[in-house]
Amino acid sequence: MATQYGSRYGQKYGLRSGDGSHDGTRKRRHLLPAGLRAPFEARSLREFGHVLLSLPVGVALFVYTVTMLSLGAGLLVTFLGVPVLAATLAGCRLIGALERSRARGLLGLEVAEPEPLRVQRPGVLAWTGALLKSGSSWRALLYTLLQFPWAVFSFSVAVPLWTMGWTLLTYPLWFWAFPLWAGQGGIQLYGDEQHAVYLDNPFEITATALVGLLLTLATPWIVRALTTVDRVLVRGLLGPSRLSARVVELESDRGVVVDTAAADLRRIERDLHDGAQARLVNLAMGLGLAKEKLAEDPQAAARMVDEAHGEVKIALQELRDLARGIHPAVLTDRGLDAALSAVASRCTVPVRVEVDLDSRPAPAIEGIAYFTVSELLQNISKHSGARSASVDVWRVDNRLLLQVVDDGVGGADPSKGSGLAGLAERLDAVDGVLVVDSPAGGPTRVTAELPWRR
Repeated sequence: MATQYGSRYGQKYGLRSGDGSHDGTRKRRHLLPAGLRAPFEARSLREFGHVLLSLPVGVALFVYTVTMLSLGAGLLVTFLGVPVLAATLAGCRLIGALERSRARGLLGLEVAEPEPLRVQRPGVLAWTGALLKSGSSWRALLYTLLQFPWAVFSFSVAVPLWTMGWTLLTYPLWFWAFPLWAGQGGIQLYGDEQHAVYLDNPFEITATALVGLLLTLATPWIVRALTTVDRVLVRGLLGPSRLSARVVELESDRGVVVDTAAADLRRIERDLHDGAQARLVNLAMGLGLAKEKLAEDPQAAARMVDEAHGEVKIALQELRDLARGIHPAVLTDRGLDAALSAVASRCTVPVRVEVDLDSRPAPAIEGIAYFTVSELLQNISKHSGARSASVDVWRVDNRLLLQVVDDGVGGADPSKGSGLAGLAERLDAVDGVLVVDSPAGGPTRVTAELPWRR
């Protein structure tokens, strides 16, 4: 959509990249750099808590999955194996929902739910078949098997580092307990039958604390790197797959295309009924009356024929406009340059048109580009109050770019449900994007990107 336009052309044409820098918000400044405050940040504590919980959770998930899989596989020789496997997958889907919630609360990771089960008809058998055929169910099962060894590794790395770091950092505060209660000078660094080395003098105590400080400062970043793998596992195995997300997107786009086609058909029907058809009916009635008066009053009949002739011209013009609105012949015959120049000539403000294309895109993309510019120029005529405008069309790799700029009052906003929102949906249906940059006071810059597909 409009706010998701990439930054490939944003800097060149002055577009905002959607990084939030234009919304007036300011990042909070910290007195300490990130490296020093990391051990005390809530994020680091939540990530460490996630690692701590991952081990008991992983053990429970692994035991559940292995037990149920073994039971289901062993019962496959009977009919009971299939429902046991289905119940295993159902449990894994529930586990996936709980793990997404845990990742959301402790890691701040937002993962959408996977695609729902496609149950063709009600009943236990249909539900069992849907579970067994669901890719998201098997991905959740795979997660329960992979999460356990990674949880063991993460726990084995994070907990000793965290414990050792804080233990050594605070050593100057509690080293006195060794000579008082243990009968030795401090932590024993080395020892055999002949001699032993203890960390008991001021230099060694200070060096120990410095080592602890380094470990304490490094541990949050190590834990963050470990939880990155958890994020990848949750996002990749417990979220929607790319294929299913693409299917949902294509289904949505198909709905937009169908709705748009239906709206266009209704518009054409309305224009024919209220415009050319009504005029032709009046024309037929007028010619009928003129035929009746031809013998009695030739002059009145001539006037009526003359009026009918005017109606014919108007009806023909309306039919030409309607045909141009469906698909202009000049676009088919001569391409975007001539077609956009014809559209620009009908705009109420002077429009400069520049088309830099070495070949023609796919006919469908060419038509969408034409109607996009046509609608944008209509908006300029009706709402912008501009004195001039420009249209630029060019190609970058396998993308068709077009940009319409006017010096009007600005303030155009697709989020307010204007025609720009519908235009963005049309472009999105063919993997295109629309960006609107229209500050109050102008100028307004609308950039569209379409696939070339040739």
